[in-house]
Parts: sequence; C-alpha cells; structure tokens
Amino acid sequence: MTKVFIGGSRRISRINADVKQRIERVIEKHLPVLVGDANGADKAVQEYLRSKSYDLVEVFCSGESCRNNTGGWPVRAIPVNGKRKDFSFYATKDRAMADEASVGLMLWDKKSVGTLMNVLRLIRQGKKVVVYISPEREFVDLKGYTEWNNLLSRCPSDLRKRIDRETSAEEVSSHPLTQGDLFEAQG
Repeated sequence: MTKVFIGGSRRISRINADVKQRIERVIEKHLPVLVGDANGADKAVQEYLRSKSYDLVEVFCSGESCRNNTGGWPVRAIPVNGKRKDFSFYATKDRAMADEASVGLMLWDKKSVGTLMNVLRLIRQGKKVVVYISPEREFVDLKGYTEWNNLLSRCPSDLRKRIDRETSAEEVSSHPLTQGDLFEAQG
C-alpha cells in the first residue's frame, strides 16, 4: 500500500487551501500518512488531519517522546544515538519515514535544509516527491535527479553549500552522497 510522507519546514505554521486540497486527495484514497512531530509544518498537517478525523496516521519521533501528536495517533519512536537534540538527532526519524514511505509531500519555505534533505532521501530511493514552495505558492513534482538539480539550482549558494555538507555527512544509501554526485547523476 502507498504510504505518504508529509513533512516540511518548521517556519510553515499554517497550510493553505492548495496544500489542504492535496492532503484531501490522500484522505479520499485512504492512504496511510507518515508525519513527524516538529512544530511548524508537521504540527499544521497533524492539526488538519485531526480536524478531518483521519485515523490512518502514524507520528514519527526521534528518541522516546514526541513533541507533538495532536490526534493521539500511534507513535513510532525511532532510537537515537546520543542525547544531543541537533540536526542529526531529528534526522533519524526523517530517514525512517523516507525509508518507509512510497511517496512524499514536502512543504518548503525555500530555507529549510531538513526539508530538502527529506526530498533528497526520497529521490535517492527512486520515490516521487511533490514539493510545495510556500513563498511562491507553487507545487513542483520531482521524479529523479534532473528535477532535484533544477530545484537545487533555484537555491542561494549558501543553502546549496549546507546541503552539500549535510549530504557529505549523511549516508543516504550504501555510500555517502555529495552534491557533486547529484549534479553528475541522470534520471
């Protein structure tokens, strides 16, 4: 069964009618939703799903406790090495969601590295992702590296450098992936 990873930027605290319409399609198809526990987009998506009394939701958390679970849904607590609650700590649950999901819907503020990393994790596994670019009120479909590269080319150089550092530090599949690899990959 298709599972949808819905996530996004912590700076996005409300979802608009366009995003709600996409989530409505997920609800109409009775697809399971995987969502994180962060403030921002995760919490806004949770609140919308709760308002619809949607029960096919699982909330993923890094470590033993969730920050947000507005619908009282089942929780998947992902074990984490260390206790320092940094980028790597929270990325643990994101990797688990990307691994389990079939497709993704990411709500991006054009600044969040974590959201872009989730897009990359899904693309790397050959999974389709729809990215809602909030400031532009635009949906972008990504099916592979060509679309990823197009999205990344729209980013300022400092954000591209941060993505490069994070991809170098994280093993996305069986080998480290760098931005250089991405720009050479075709797909």
